[in-house]
Amino acid sequence: MTSILTNNAAMAALSTLRNISSDMETTQKRVSSGFRIENASDNAAYWSIATTMRSDNKALSTVKDALGLGAATTDVAYTALENAISVVDEIKSKITAASQPGVDKSKIQKEIDQLQEQLMSIAKSASFSGQNWVYHQAGTNTAGTQAIVGSFNRDNFGNISLTKLEYDTTNSSLISMNGATMSTAAGILTKLNSVSYTNSAGTTSSGTAANSVMSLDISTMGADLLAQSLVATEAALKELTNAAADIGAINKRIDLQTTFVENLTDAIETGVGKLVDADMNEESTRLKALQTQQQLGVQALSIANSSAENILTLFR
Repeated sequence: MTSILTNNAAMAALSTLRNISSDMETTQKRVSSGFRIENASDNAAYWSIATTMRSDNKALSTVKDALGLGAATTDVAYTALENAISVVDEIKSKITAASQPGVDKSKIQKEIDQLQEQLMSIAKSASFSGQNWVYHQAGTNTAGTQAIVGSFNRDNFGNISLTKLEYDTTNSSLISMNGATMSTAAGILTKLNSVSYTNSAGTTSSGTAANSVMSLDISTMGADLLAQSLVATEAALKELTNAAADIGAINKRIDLQTTFVENLTDAIETGVGKLVDADMNEESTRLKALQTQQQLGVQALSIANSSAENILTLFR
């Protein structure tokens, strides 16, 4: 039936054209934004996952910065320990030279004084961003456990936590101060070690060293004290080597963790992209098809509307 009140064909063509325009708007939005799922209304589940993982990735980016700061701090501490080893090794050589008969020990002590000042300079200057792992002073910079943020974690229940890389700076402390006084109980270079040494009689003697590396003064020392000081200096040198090895190990751990965090960040970003990114090849093809459908829809609507005009010819 043909009616001048209701044009069913035009209504059907108009409905089809509206659907095509809606699909075309969605496709154009995806092409312009690059996202298949941009808002919660597009897909609530995937949008929620993507939003959470993007937030976690930002946290991981901060972790990467923290690891960089930690690496810089451990690099500085390792450099200080490495240089301290060289200086203490030189002091050990001076004590050995002073043990020779007829040597002017006071002149050798002047050289040792300069080496001790160099050790103090090394320890004080080994600071990065306010952290010094080798020079400690009671009340201001106390030796203890330092924590470096190593990772951001989220478990199956959505609970979050941080992984921390910890190091006790007591083990790397070169110089420990109580105000203006050097501590005799802490600091590799300031504490008094218990040692066993061979005395001038050729027998083994044990006891606490009379001097630390930093308080060493060989000017008036006899053969026994020189032997004791030599052994005590060697003991300090071994502790320095162990401390440097420990710092090197944690530095390597930081490097490994940094690489892992970088790879994890990339993997999360790729995973989120698979959930919400638009396939531009597919969307461009769909857009072209919708443009063609839209043209055909307009023509179909035009044809449907022209059928009503034909009725007028019946009244002429």
